[in-house]
Amino acid sequence: MTDLPANKVDLKTILATPKRVDNSEGMSYLQSLPRRIVTVYLPLSIIVVILLFPFYWMGLTSIKPDDQLLDLDRYNPFWTWNPTLKHFHKLLFESYYPHWLWNTMYVAVCATILSIIASVLAAYAIVRLRYKGANLVGGLIFLAYLVPPSILFIPLATVVFQYGLFDSPLALILTYPTILIPFSTWLLMGYFKTIPFELEECALIDGASRWQILIKIVLPLAVPGLISAFIFCFTLCWNEFIYALTFLQS
Repeated sequence: MTDLPANKVDLKTILATPKRVDNSEGMSYLQSLPRRIVTVYLPLSIIVVILLFPFYWMGLTSIKPDDQLLDLDRYNPFWTWNPTLKHFHKLLFESYYPHWLWNTMYVAVCATILSIIASVLAAYAIVRLRYKGANLVGGLIFLAYLVPPSILFIPLATVVFQYGLFDSPLALILTYPTILIPFSTWLLMGYFKTIPFELEECALIDGASRWQILIKIVLPLAVPGLISAFIFCFTLCWNEFIYALTFLQS
């Protein structure tokens, strides 16, 4: 049986060859400029204006003179021709705002660091130590996050008064973790599960302890999860108001 000529292709080869799907037909709709303006540029412009307008209004209000802030009939509310920085000067040099800002930063950073340390240890123990009831403990920790802070308010206030922490930054630094640790632990549990356990097994074979594995292997690989938990904790501490209003007076 002779071979087929080189210029002839077997029918089975043609049928077996996958066909290329041309996906460029739908994009031809955007080739004309008017269509791109209507479908792409105009919606994006509207979204950008809506998102940035509050920041523009905030900055504009901060540099307006006093007479232009309330008299919207005589002055353009969306622009000012006589900007001033006296509001910033009064805020920074004639009020206690820098001290208040420092207190908020100090409490938020300390409470966040304390919560992250506790959450890392709890999440790693639940995910990797594999003790009986670990999944139940993880679920209960997440349910603790769903408890409203108003329910914890009365017992926490009792503890704060009994230990003499009232009107002290420690009152907030020690109470904020009660609402930060549950969610941070649940978040880090999910991230630790994505780290291959084979890496830790290799380290155990080489004689590394659990503490060394956590510090040198798990934490460097879990940096994105740690950053997410840190941002969540810091933002929640920064925006919290009820505990700060109650536990601090001076």
